[in-house]
Amino acid sequence: MPLLPGADPLLVLAIVLLTGTTLGWVAQRMRLPAVTGQILAGVLLGPSVLRAFEPEAIEGLAPLTHFALALIGVTVGAHLNVARLRNAGRRLLWLLVLEALITPLIVATGLLWLPGIPTVTALLLATIAVSTAPATVVALVRETRSRGVFVKTLVAAVALNNMSCIFLFEMARAAGRFATEDAGLVDLPVAAAIASASVQLLRAVVVGSVIALLTHFVSQRLSRPIRLETISVVSLLATFGIATYGGVSALAACLALGVVQTNLSAARERIVDVVFSDFEPAILCVFFTLAGLHLSLEAAASGGLIALVFVASRIAGKLASADLAMRLAGATDRVRRNLGAALIPQAGVAIGLVILVQDDPAFADVTELFTAIVLTAVTINEVIGPLATRGALTRSGEAGNDRPRLVDFLQEENIVTDLEAENMSAAIEQLVAHLMQTHPLEGVDPAVLRRSVMEREAQISTCLGEGLAVPHGELPEGFPMVGVMGLSRRGLPFPTPDGRPVHCVLLLATPAGERDRHLEVLATMARTLGSDPVLQHQLYSADTAAHAYEILHGEQTEDFNVFLEDLSDDVRPA
Repeated sequence: MPLLPGADPLLVLAIVLLTGTTLGWVAQRMRLPAVTGQILAGVLLGPSVLRAFEPEAIEGLAPLTHFALALIGVTVGAHLNVARLRNAGRRLLWLLVLEALITPLIVATGLLWLPGIPTVTALLLATIAVSTAPATVVALVRETRSRGVFVKTLVAAVALNNMSCIFLFEMARAAGRFATEDAGLVDLPVAAAIASASVQLLRAVVVGSVIALLTHFVSQRLSRPIRLETISVVSLLATFGIATYGGVSALAACLALGVVQTNLSAARERIVDVVFSDFEPAILCVFFTLAGLHLSLEAAASGGLIALVFVASRIAGKLASADLAMRLAGATDRVRRNLGAALIPQAGVAIGLVILVQDDPAFADVTELFTAIVLTAVTINEVIGPLATRGALTRSGEAGNDRPRLVDFLQEENIVTDLEAENMSAAIEQLVAHLMQTHPLEGVDPAVLRRSVMEREAQISTCLGEGLAVPHGELPEGFPMVGVMGLSRRGLPFPTPDGRPVHCVLLLATPAGERDRHLEVLATMARTLGSDPVLQHQLYSADTAAHAYEILHGEQTEDFNVFLEDLSDDVRPA
C-alpha cells in the first residue's frame, strides 16, 4: 500500500522536487555530486523503500520527464558547433569510431563468456553500452562550473556516442528480429540491418532539422523576447512530440534540433539557453529523482552477476577506447587520462531503449532478463558514474573555470599553430579571416576590420619583442572584444625591436567601450611573456591548439589570464 494513495500529480511533483533538492544538497555537503543525491532520493521514494506513490501518480509526471529529456538533447546537440569543434574533429572522429567498435566488443565478449545468456540479449546490451547519460554529464559540468578543451571534447563526445548508440541498437534490433524469425544470426543480411538503422536515425534527424529550420525562419522575423520564448518552447515540445508520434528516437531528434540551431544562428543562446536558464536546475532535479523512482532494488537483485559483468566490461571498454582514441588524435595528457572515466554515467538513453525492446513482440522471450540487467546497470552506473565524471572534471583542471577571464575570447578554435606568412600584412589577412570564421561577428565587414588593423600597424609596429606581436583593429559598438592567436614554431621574419623572429601573433578586435580591457590584455601579455622564458618556450612550441589553450588557461598563467572577478576595481575592464 503506498504511503500517499491517490496523491494529486502536483503534490507528487512537490514532494519529488523537495526530496531531490534536499538530498542533492546533502550529497554536495558530503562532497558527492548533487545528481547522486537526487537519484538516491528517487530510490528512497520508490517501490523498493518507502513506496510513497502509486505507479499511476508517477506516470502522470511523464510529460515533465519528456520535456527534461528534450531540453537535455538540445543542450548536448548545441555543443556540436562545426566552427567551434574545428580543432576537435580528429579527437571526436577517433573516439566515435573506436568507442563504437571497442566498447561493444569488450561487453559482448564478457557477456558471452557467461553461461546461459542468449546471444540476442548480449548483442543488444553490447550496443547499449556505448551510450553515456547526457543529463548527468551536463548537470555535472554546470555544477562544477567547468570549461575548456576537456569539457568541449566530453560534451560533444556524449552527443556523438548517443547517436552512435541509437544507430548500433537499431542494427542489433534488426539482427535480433531476423534471428527470432530464422533461428540464427549466421545468414543475417547485414546490409538490411544497416539500412533499417540508418532509416530510423535519418527520420529522427529530419524531424529535428526541419523544426530547427522553421524555428530559425520564424525567430528571424520576431523581435519581442516573449515571442522568442514561446517559439523556443514550442520547437522543443514539437520535436519530442512529433518524433514520439512517428515512432523514431525523440532524443536523436532533439539532438539534431540543437545541432542545426547552433550552426544556423550565432545568437542561439537567445533562442534556447536564456529561455530555460532560470528553471533548468529544478527540471533536472525532478528528472533525476524520477529516474531514481523507476530504479528497483528487486530488479537489481535479479540482474545479478550478468549486470556486474556488463558494468565492469562497459567501464573497461570506455577507458580503453577513450585512451586509444586520444593517443591517436594527439590529445593532451589531461584529456587522454580523464575522458574515459567521464563517460561512465548511463541512464536516459539506455532506459529509453529498454522501452523499445519491451514494446517489440519479437523479443518477448528475453525482455524480462534484458530489462533487469539494464536497470541494474543503470542503478550502479548512476551512483558511481557521477563520482567518476566529477573526479575527471576536477583532474582535468577545468573545474571552476566557467567564469569570465581576461582572455576568454581565446578558445581552442581561435588558435592556429601552423601560421606561415612572409610579412605582417599576410599574417593579419590570415588571422582576420580566421577571426571571422570562429567568432559570431554577423554584420561586420572583414575588409573594414582588416583595413583598421593595417592602419594601426602602419602608424606603429605592434611587434613587441620576445617573439610577440599584437596587431589590433576596431569593431563597431555592440560587439564584445574578440581575438585569435597564430603560433609559429619556426618563427616569422618580421622586423622586431630585439631582432628575434615572431612566434606569436595575437590579433585583437575591440569596440571603443572595451578599450580598458584591450590595454590590460596588451600589458599583461607583454609583461608575462616578456619575463618568463619557460612560458615562451611552452607556448611557442605548442603542437596543437589544444596544447596552446591549456597553457593559456592553466595554473601557470593565472597571474596573466586572471578571473575578472579577482581583479581590483581600479584595473577591472569596463
